[in-house]
Amino acid sequence: MLENVPAWLGKAFRNVRAGHGKLMVAKLGDEALVGKSGFELKSAAFRNGEELDPSFTADEEDAVAPPLEWSAPPSGTQELVLVVEDPDAPAPEPFCHWLVWGLPGQKGQLLEGEVPPRVGKNSFGNSEWLLPDPPTGHEPHDYVFQLFALDLPLVQMPGASREELEGAMRDHVLGVAILTGTYAREEGGDYDWNDEDEAE
Repeated sequence: MLENVPAWLGKAFRNVRAGHGKLMVAKLGDEALVGKSGFELKSAAFRNGEELDPSFTADEEDAVAPPLEWSAPPSGTQELVLVVEDPDAPAPEPFCHWLVWGLPGQKGQLLEGEVPPRVGKNSFGNSEWLLPDPPTGHEPHDYVFQLFALDLPLVQMPGASREELEGAMRDHVLGVAILTGTYAREEGGDYDWNDEDEAE
């Protein structure tokens, strides 16, 4: 199954799996675009490949999106687009957790819980940060934050779909920065608890 993951993309992950080959970056990026001109995406809340704090997941009621910051994108960038996907979800396509665009084509950041300029529909059809909520018992899922530098501003209005964004971005990507957080639900956590669990 890993033959579906380009070799250049496999280098971006600590534990590459078949689902990584379906990420947006696999469709729109290539080796020359990843980290181009030093383009980098970071978070003060987690390092690349490390676990997300429960405060950013479905395990906490008042959870929000994590803070993000990025370096200057490649020259000629007009707009930045952020796509967050779970390639480990048991579905034909990666589970889309966040679609964000309208970000200025320059060094910048999103604060913890900040509402971005334009947000599209996640896999639940809502225009918001979809809290990571992997099935209990699964190995840790990857949550891949993909920041695309585009050579034109997008005209899509808030509420656009992943497919609409992908189509608009095709052939306009100047660079990509990738940041991965992981998360696994714990057995017996408060969020999981129900009568069925108690009966077992």
